[in-house]
Amino acid sequence: MKPVLPGLSRSQDDASIYANRYIIAMTVTLACVLELLDTSIVNVAIPHMMGTLGATLDEITWVSIGYVVANVIVLPISGFLGNLFGRRNYLLLSVALFIVASIACGNASTLPEMVFWRIVQGLGGGGLIATAQSTMFEVFPAREMGAAMAIFGMGIMLGPMLGPTVGGWLTDQYSWPWIFYINLPLGLLALLLVLLYVPESRLRQKVSHIDFTGLLLMAAGIGALQLMLERGERLDWFDSWEVVSYAVISIAALGAFIIRQLEHLHPLVDLRVCKDTQFATGLVITFFLGASLFATVFIFPVYLQTLMGYSAWQTGLLILPSALASGLIMPVSARLISKGFPARLLIVCGATLFVYSMWLHYHFTTQSGTWDFMLPLVIRGIGLGMIFMPLNNLSMANLQPLQIGSATGLYNLTRQLGGSVGIALSATFSTKLSHMKNDVLLEHLSGSFAAERLALLKARLLASGLPGPGADHAAHALLAQQVQKQALMLAYDHLFMLFGLAMLLTLPLLVLMKKQQVAASADVAH
Repeated sequence: MKPVLPGLSRSQDDASIYANRYIIAMTVTLACVLELLDTSIVNVAIPHMMGTLGATLDEITWVSIGYVVANVIVLPISGFLGNLFGRRNYLLLSVALFIVASIACGNASTLPEMVFWRIVQGLGGGGLIATAQSTMFEVFPAREMGAAMAIFGMGIMLGPMLGPTVGGWLTDQYSWPWIFYINLPLGLLALLLVLLYVPESRLRQKVSHIDFTGLLLMAAGIGALQLMLERGERLDWFDSWEVVSYAVISIAALGAFIIRQLEHLHPLVDLRVCKDTQFATGLVITFFLGASLFATVFIFPVYLQTLMGYSAWQTGLLILPSALASGLIMPVSARLISKGFPARLLIVCGATLFVYSMWLHYHFTTQSGTWDFMLPLVIRGIGLGMIFMPLNNLSMANLQPLQIGSATGLYNLTRQLGGSVGIALSATFSTKLSHMKNDVLLEHLSGSFAAERLALLKARLLASGLPGPGADHAAHALLAQQVQKQALMLAYDHLFMLFGLAMLLTLPLLVLMKKQQVAASADVAH
């Protein structure tokens, strides 16, 4: 006799169980795009927000920090919250909270008000990704899981990349509040589609106890860790007592949280899923994938805007083909997997393309043009698109349906933390590497070459009408500026290659991931 899951009668057939699955996939992916879009869309509007809210650069960063910290706190407990409220109700609540907070952010007139509503927005958005992913695992049969993850992956890849494009256009054409108001029509559409099509989970487990101590420990630990990563570079890392405090709180709270979850009868997060070697390996690889994705998305716009003089809108347009390439290759990857193409080989191919793209990035100069960027960016998008979906499937392949909720929360949290680490390392190393490269360039700047260059610059300045003493001083300043520009360019080049090599070094771990096909939870009922 075939087992039946709670709430599912034997009279239900495949048609009713999997009905509207593609509409559901589009619905939950739309919610994910909104959440991820707001991770990066704010960055391009920061200068405008500073003037309106009367905030300094250091103060305005809390608008982004508050959102991200709230996000990562909710991510690992999204499975628990889905059981507590019902997954459909929790999805509705998250989208509704996200919409309300978005409107409030657009109407904010003070910095504290803005930061508060960004935190609320982060709490609403944090549960969307993991809840969406676990919903897809339930409403799709195993044979179509590749297609499901391809749709989901498009949202995950497109969201962060579209942020600068959409944010730049809205800020330039209208004003910064519209980066939040854009969430209203799209959020309402997602809310309506959830109400109409998304079913309640048949795998919901009754929650008889809420571990408030564990919840407090997790919030303190993950929140402090994220704050350390966000503030570390600005405060010079462990030379700052603030950063040291975050590190101590994070280690102590997360250590206590892990012990408590492993011993508790009703854990908030089922950490026992990490006993599965294939899933644990997937966490390691997705950490590096997150670092590579978010770090390169962070570095490249900075390079274009600080060294090449591109506007936020121009930068977004240039990045867009890479995002589209990721989205287009994912259905192809899904088709290949469904035809029996080895998932591990697909990941290797994707990683190879990504490394090749980073090698091309490594050769960017201050003279590179739009077409020099286009091919490397498209190759990068194709490579990441080939990695995402098969890695997702491989990671979940051994897990039981009831473990999927906790597993997706942990998986997405790991990718998010990887992204935070990648961005933090990029910000720190770009500064340190540029100083090192600046010193090296000055050492190789020979006396005769420097004199010729200074003479040329001085002649140009004199021709423009600048007086002699002023021209001499300005020529030295211009030469120093050119050296600094080249040093920063070399620093970015090395960072691109560093993240390419980091992705390459994870490939040997694939030998531990042997099972290819994930078991969709609904299939257990048949």
